[in-house]
Amino acid sequence: MSDPRPSEQTAPDEPTAHVMSPAKRRFLDRAASSPTVIGEGSVFVGNLAGLGPFVVSGEVHGDGDLAGDLHLAAGAGWRGNVRARRAIVAGHILGSLHVADKLEIGHTAVIRGSVSARQIAIAKGAIVDGDIVVTSGDPVTEFLEKRGG
Repeated sequence: MSDPRPSEQTAPDEPTAHVMSPAKRRFLDRAASSPTVIGEGSVFVGNLAGLGPFVVSGEVHGDGDLAGDLHLAAGAGWRGNVRARRAIVAGHILGSLHVADKLEIGHTAVIRGSVSARQIAIAKGAIVDGDIVVTSGDPVTEFLEKRGG
């Protein structure tokens, strides 16, 4: 007697599924863990440290030592020195910004202090009032912002 359940084996002439490569996305779009969020209208006073990712839409008054990623949204502000693994900055920073890996500075960003990162991309219209150091030795990449800040 034959088994009435469908077979779980694949027939040899069936086409194989193709895995599509993921679309290029900003690194924060791919964050695996839940972010720490400082919302619009919120003000955090004091030094901030953690694993990240961090999404700041409000204000931070203090230094940041972030082992993870930072997204400083348009309209957000940070007064203090910031260290992060990777960062996208669309807001304002009054202090130095040191990023271990990739830094993207959006067209709405204003940074008044020194900036360093392994790779730096700056949108046309961004303001950086301070030294810019690319630790890899690569040139700074300029781009035209196509997304909102």
